[in-house]
Amino acid sequence: MARQKTSAPSQRMLRVGEELRHIMSETLRRGAFDDALLFEVANTVTISQVTVSPDLRYATGYVMTLGGLRLEETLEALNNSAYAFQHDIGKGVKMRTTPRVRFLVDTSYDEADKINRILRNIGDTQSQPE
Repeated sequence: MARQKTSAPSQRMLRVGEELRHIMSETLRRGAFDDALLFEVANTVTISQVTVSPDLRYATGYVMTLGGLRLEETLEALNNSAYAFQHDIGKGVKMRTTPRVRFLVDTSYDEADKINRILRNIGDTQSQPE
């Protein structure tokens, strides 16, 4: 019987992703990079999730800045400093290979806000008399 591929991450991928998130957050907190912008905005950056590829060779960190301020330039600075995060991951986790790191904007906050607005509107329209 052939094994079906699922899109859901395995338990191992979730554990590795969470460990990488902790290491990457610590790297941000310590300021272990060479970018002046990151030094300035590091305390406003949240790494909400890290996903890893099934072969654990690639890691994607989803980030958001406080209030969404300077998000694009922060994202560019993070991607330019990916080597610093990879270096700390290599020192902090015993893996066959150190995953290549990239950063993307976390849109889950926008999606949650959109859902909340829809739910509020549903509640408002149901309470109005016809």
